[in-house]
Amino acid sequence: MGILGELPPDQMLARLDEEVANWSKADPATPVQPALHAIVVTAQGHPSAGGKYRLRMSNKMIDDVLEMAKKRDAIVFLDVQVGHSTLQEELPQLEKYLKLPHVHLGIDAEFSMKGGHVPGRKIGTFDAVDINYATQYLAGLVKDNQLPPKLLIVHRFTQGMITNSANITLRPEVQVVMHMDGWGHPALKKDTFRRYIKNEPVQFTGFKIFYKNDLKKSPRLMTPEEILALEPTPLYIQYQ
Repeated sequence: MGILGELPPDQMLARLDEEVANWSKADPATPVQPALHAIVVTAQGHPSAGGKYRLRMSNKMIDDVLEMAKKRDAIVFLDVQVGHSTLQEELPQLEKYLKLPHVHLGIDAEFSMKGGHVPGRKIGTFDAVDINYATQYLAGLVKDNQLPPKLLIVHRFTQGMITNSANITLRPEVQVVMHMDGWGHPALKKDTFRRYIKNEPVQFTGFKIFYKNDLKKSPRLMTPEEILALEPTPLYIQYQ
């Protein structure tokens, strides 16, 4: 989904190289770690298998992303949109990949439809209980397999997407990134970050740029310098 699947691999990696160079120039003091972020469970607008309104990608798709990542010594994020399913049901399906030291996790509250709504028609939600399950699960993998800490990317662009954030349990084995996932004009994106990320950062913060959607109501994309000026400074930057 997004730039990862729209371009042939070599062109996509060349675009990644460009962004790495842009960030290295904007912030020479901070080493840039390339990454590929793949949505491996996608929410669906119809019941799909099992009536869960989600589709699991094949292991081959994940393996292909891992092979592409090797070419840039990139880490990999596997992202989950649960639909009517749950993290408890979906994360164990990814365990063999999450056991790898360079593979991390993203969870998208927008498509967690606790009220039974169809994904895409209403914004979903995760509670601290859900996020604590994810961090506990990852922490178990880290301890059992002597792995470096895992990153957990939590997508957010409204207040209701994450509830009871003060109850999110921080663990030394997992680094939690509250990720600003909204699109639009730079002024709107900055305001969304201030309202829903800065006020409840939890631990670390992230920021997403949409190559297409951000240009629907703006003549340009935000620059690395603009993103670096945000407080707290985002440490995870995603381009889709």
